[in-house]
Amino acid sequence: MGRLSLEYPKTATNTVRRYGERGFYELETIHSIINTAKMLYVSFNAPNSPFPVMLPMIGIMGSYDRPSAGPGEALDLYLHGYVTSRMLNVGRSSTGKGMPVSVATCHIDGLVLALSAFSHNFNYRSAALFGYATLVEDEAEKLYVMERVTNKFIPDHWRNTRLPPSKREVQILGVLKVKIVSGSAKIRTGQADDEIEDMENESVVGRFWTGVLPLYQVMGEPIPSSYNPVNVLPHIAKYQEEFNNDNKEEALAAVEKEEGPVS
Repeated sequence: MGRLSLEYPKTATNTVRRYGERGFYELETIHSIINTAKMLYVSFNAPNSPFPVMLPMIGIMGSYDRPSAGPGEALDLYLHGYVTSRMLNVGRSSTGKGMPVSVATCHIDGLVLALSAFSHNFNYRSAALFGYATLVEDEAEKLYVMERVTNKFIPDHWRNTRLPPSKREVQILGVLKVKIVSGSAKIRTGQADDEIEDMENESVVGRFWTGVLPLYQVMGEPIPSSYNPVNVLPHIAKYQEEFNNDNKEEALAAVEKEEGPVS
């Protein structure tokens, strides 16, 4: 019997309505998309601003109380920033449950070219989380977050940096903890989805190229700083290779996957 997957409950806030079959609510799917994104986009309402504010931030799912918890478990979202940033100041002044925030990110895995321009698409993996953010004041929890964020950049990199951090570094480190209320993912895979009448029209099919252009990030060769005397460390070279291979495999696999649940 397979392991039961935890899901965020469907609500008016997180339910995927357009192409609902592309919606996913499993914690592991959503948290994995968040954790593999280099940048998250965080929206909130700032006092005296006529528009919602959106900031790009670094974030990681985690549980300070249960450090070994995996992506399929209930986790908090930690957002890292500089203490004087507008969002951290708003978070500091928030009371009660905290500051309401919406967080989104997206990976593009391919350009899907169809017979009609109106049927063009992307293969993508997107995720959105909704919750309440509060400022983390505890120094030990801030260091826990900084270690996880550093190792998100490059696995095993925290212990390959100058440690311990200075008192000033810890003081200016701003961390928000978002207690997640709901979330969802939306994933598109596969090939072009043209209209039947176009696909049955030989003069149309015979004139235009259809298919998928896989799209993925590639990490270039390391370039040392002007004051660096050290050879590239093994964990950096290993991550570069794995990052490039994994991204390519993900983009190619998305072409072959049919629309539907992800395993």
